[in-house]
Amino acid sequence: MSTDDVPPNGIDTIVLIHGLWLTSLSWEHWVGRYSARGYRVLAPNWPGMDAGIEELRQHPSAIARLGVAEVADHYDHLIRDLGHPPVIIGHSVGGLVVQILLDRGLGAAGVAIDPAPARGLGRPSLPMLRVGLSTLRNPAPAHKAIPLRPGQFRRMFTNTLSQRHAAEVRERYYIPGPGRATRQVSFANFALDAVTGVDADRGRHVPLLLISSGQDHIFPDTVAKASFKRYRQSKAVTRYKEFPERSHYTIGEPGWEQLADYALRWSMENALART
Repeated sequence: MSTDDVPPNGIDTIVLIHGLWLTSLSWEHWVGRYSARGYRVLAPNWPGMDAGIEELRQHPSAIARLGVAEVADHYDHLIRDLGHPPVIIGHSVGGLVVQILLDRGLGAAGVAIDPAPARGLGRPSLPMLRVGLSTLRNPAPAHKAIPLRPGQFRRMFTNTLSQRHAAEVRERYYIPGPGRATRQVSFANFALDAVTGVDADRGRHVPLLLISSGQDHIFPDTVAKASFKRYRQSKAVTRYKEFPERSHYTIGEPGWEQLADYALRWSMENALART
């Protein structure tokens, strides 16, 4: 980014965090769009996910025991090593990780898109509870990767797309999700020591934008709205935005550019507006 292109707040780095059942490849359009504008864009995988997608599908043992805390710590270390606070944007469980990182005081601004709820900030959705319950039928799946069949993936991620387009999305981006992380997200409100907890009242000082999709079948708009209601008790800058006609796969479905531009614009206008 040239001197003339640096935004007034001096923020030139964006960190993108993907969610369950996807890898960082799901951000490929955003990486290209933001990079073309001169930003340094980092979209690392969750720990253990550096193998190719086909390898992870066939041999997901590297991510079998991965939990939310390990994912958050992974990005925590990366962000601290940057030496200056970036904008942090996360999707789905990545949106939950954004909230955890901001609660730790990291970042210049954060955007949580279709986020999984932090403990106590919203009720889990029925689809996530169903997947979570499937890991309880046998203790073993809690330490294995949880697959989504094509029909499940379409219902949960790509319900606004045609069957052909949904199949293409799954073929390019899908991997099994760690059973441990799935359980932690599904049953956070039932665990006294949940690793997904944040201090909605006092802890956060970094601006946060919560974005929901009106047709999201995993974390419906009620999740982000409930989180926003709790976060409003904080003095930190907090905003809520809904895109009514979009699915959980909002970061890649047609019209993703509008979402990407809105997230970037809000972040740069509010970055470093700490209380």
